[in-house]
Amino acid sequence: MNVEPLGQLARTHTCGQVTLADVGRDVVLLGWVHRVRDLGGVMFFDIRDRHGLTQVVVRDAALG
Repeated sequence: MNVEPLGQLARTHTCGQVTLADVGRDVVLLGWVHRVRDLGGVMFFDIRDRHGLTQVVVRDAALG
């Protein structure tokens, strides 16, 4: 397993703090991937920490 250091990154929000007002902003979460769903062109990642759950959506163009 390859673990990369965070470098200068620091948590900006907990999963329970992310709201619709944060859409389009850079957010750094520290937690674990609870679930991944690949729907072919769109992937959903559920990121969880002790404060809650945040769903991250990645579209095909961002997947490379």
